[in-house]
Amino acid sequence: MAHHVPRAARGVIIVGLVFVDPESIEIPMAWLPLRRVPLPAATARAYDDWLQGLERELDDPSCDRNLLCRRILTEIYYPHLADADRAKLPEATRIALLQMDPRNVTLEPEYYHELDPDKYYRVKPLLWLWEMFDKSPLGENVHLGVLFRRVLARRIFRKCGKNFKAFHFVKLSFGYNIEVGDGVVVHRHVLLDDRGGIRIGNGSSVADFANIYSHTHDLVDPHLIETPTTIIEDGVRITYHATVLAGVHVAKNSMVGALGVVTRDTEPDTLHVGIPAKAVKKKPETERRKGPPDALATG
Repeated sequence: MAHHVPRAARGVIIVGLVFVDPESIEIPMAWLPLRRVPLPAATARAYDDWLQGLERELDDPSCDRNLLCRRILTEIYYPHLADADRAKLPEATRIALLQMDPRNVTLEPEYYHELDPDKYYRVKPLLWLWEMFDKSPLGENVHLGVLFRRVLARRIFRKCGKNFKAFHFVKLSFGYNIEVGDGVVVHRHVLLDDRGGIRIGNGSSVADFANIYSHTHDLVDPHLIETPTTIIEDGVRITYHATVLAGVHVAKNSMVGALGVVTRDTEPDTLHVGIPAKAVKKKPETERRKGPPDALATG
């Protein structure tokens, strides 16, 4: 595979006595599948033991998710204060400790009228645990973070397929209106606004700083709101800083270019770019090479 020299870099290059248009020069692209990153054996065991313990607790029908969230966040942020006499602590410290318990905070989706309280308050402790984990010293650890969020996603989403990957600072709305297939990857600082529902198909990826919406406001009265489901089919690539608006159907194997804003359904196997995004070219029918096994696959 090759790519052209960027348009902004065009000019005339003199090679010997021959004038060469840089646009005609193709630079081969290297095939660089992801490499495995080993951890010390004791560290990997510690991570696995902690995550397996978390799963056991969450699968226990008697588990109080609010108390679980409060305990884990206190252990992460204020372990030395877990048994402290709070009356003797500075006022700001007492307020900070209150934030460890999801019952003491409000999140934006709680103010939406169409919220289903039974569904939301079951997942809210896990949403708060997800967000506060990401803001902690643990959040930037790719290995631990991906596995930790996968444990939570399986219990937040309406459907979560195999080997879901979310990197740090992914923002969810309701959470319970999300469905993802197998092998879905969501990168850093992505907004998944599932107010009306989001479905993401097998093998699709959402790149850094992208936004996927499922609600929209009336042009005149912002209190008039539609909440159509947004559908991302199999094999879709939503690239850097792109936005998919509510109710759009992104067709199978299509791609949204960087900074693109998708306002209409896309065409399958096609690249869409611009604001609003428009189809500009069909993807070539070349076979995709298979890389090494996923280092973070857990089934």
